[in-house]
Formats: sequence, structure tokens, C-alpha cells
Amino acid sequence: MSSKSLNLRTVNLTRYVTPLREGGSMPAIAEADDGFLYVVKFRGAGQGSKALIAELIGGEIARLLGLRMPELVFVNLDEAFGRTEADEEIQDLLKASTGLNLALHFLSGAISYDPLVCSVDPLEASKIVWLDALLMNMDRTARNTNMLMWRKELWLIDHGAALYFHHTGTPWDSKAQQNFELIKNHVLLSKATHLEEVETLAHKNISKELIQEIVALIPISWLETDLIYENAEAQRQAYARYLENRLLHSNTFIKEIQDAQKSV
Repeated sequence: MSSKSLNLRTVNLTRYVTPLREGGSMPAIAEADDGFLYVVKFRGAGQGSKALIAELIGGEIARLLGLRMPELVFVNLDEAFGRTEADEEIQDLLKASTGLNLALHFLSGAISYDPLVCSVDPLEASKIVWLDALLMNMDRTARNTNMLMWRKELWLIDHGAALYFHHTGTPWDSKAQQNFELIKNHVLLSKATHLEEVETLAHKNISKELIQEIVALIPISWLETDLIYENAEAQRQAYARYLENRLLHSNTFIKEIQDAQKSV
């Protein structure tokens, strides 16, 4: 994959359409100046910029594995935007989110993935479980699948809960080989029967160079919001080191997945 494909477009928010109140961070459907609708994740929400960083990293790595992800774009929010918003909670969120935010292209007509109704190819299921183990993403359960069916195809959304260790307030260099017991709750765990094939694919498709290109996309303003390391660039490289080391020791979480499957 070329570096060109890792560039994210930047759009300007022009119209707030409706909040998605089922999400704890209250994302919203909104229109941008390119005429398209997006699901916008705001930096001023509860988990702050770190949720946007996890969303960005998770979405772009998913793409490297060949998984379907709605286009991610940076969304610029002018400080004057939302002044006429009647809902005080929404207005406060918009005020706290001035500047760059992140959004996913809105998939009109998509429905939530239902494990009791929808079938998933075992290879695709294996990619998703492998991805979530890499990212320590706890939020792909039967209760909250964070997957959509759109035009009879499976699409991933919402990686904001991934990389949860970066909310601890301490450096995370040692987390790459940490156990991730919550993989036992993954909605696709029992369907992930092609892990060895995915392992080979992942090591072929996810290089150190591409990891660097992904973390290079993270806006400095997001990194500076809650510094754990000495500066924004050091924090950026900490994400890269985590991903590189987690990938290097992926056999550890593969075994963890397989052990969890024995208990299903």
C-alpha cells in the first residue's frame, strides 16, 4: 500500500444534523462542506483526543488487513459553529471540540451486525479478532458489536475503546506483551478459525514503515492534549513502538485467542 492511500482528507463541518445518544461520547451525524454526511467523533467528549487517536489507528490498520472501514476524515470545527444550538449539552461539546476532530463516512441504510442473523466468513472473522487482539479493543462484544451490515457486506466502526492503556496516565511501553483477557468476550471468537493465515497476512501487510505512516497522521493538537511522554513527537513514537512490539510478539495473543476459544 502506498503512502498516498494513508492520507486523510480534511473537511469543514457545516451542519449538525442529529446526536447519536446511544454512544457514551455522543457522536453526531453531521454534514461537511463536501456535501457528504459523516458520523463525527468529537475531541471534547469524555475520552478526549485519545479516543480519536485509537479510532484513527484502529481504522487504518483494519484497512491494511483488507477489512472494510468507512472512509475516515479530519473534520474542522470552527469556534463559531454551534452557537445557535439549543441543546446546552451539545453546545458545550461543540465548544470543547473546536479545531480538528475525526469522522467516518455515514453509511446510509446500514444496520447493526446481529450475530444471530448475519453470517461472517471465517477468514474475515479471524482478521477482526486478530485486529482487536492487536489493539486490545474490548468493545466488539455480542452486546455491542460495533459492526454494520451495508449492502450485504460487513463494515467495522468505532475503535475508540482500543488502546485502552493510554488512559492510565502512565507510559505504556511495557504494555505490548500484556495479556488481553477480554478477548474472551469477542462476538466473533468462535468463528475465528483461520488465525494462522491471518498471522501470515498481517506480517506481510503491516510493516514498520506503514505503522510510522499511520502514527504520522495523528494531529499534534491531539497528542499535546494529554501528554504522558516529554513531548508530542515522543508520544507519537510511543504508539509506533507499541504497535511494532505487539506485532512482533503476536504469537502471544494468538495463543491467548486459541485458549479463549477452548472455553467457548
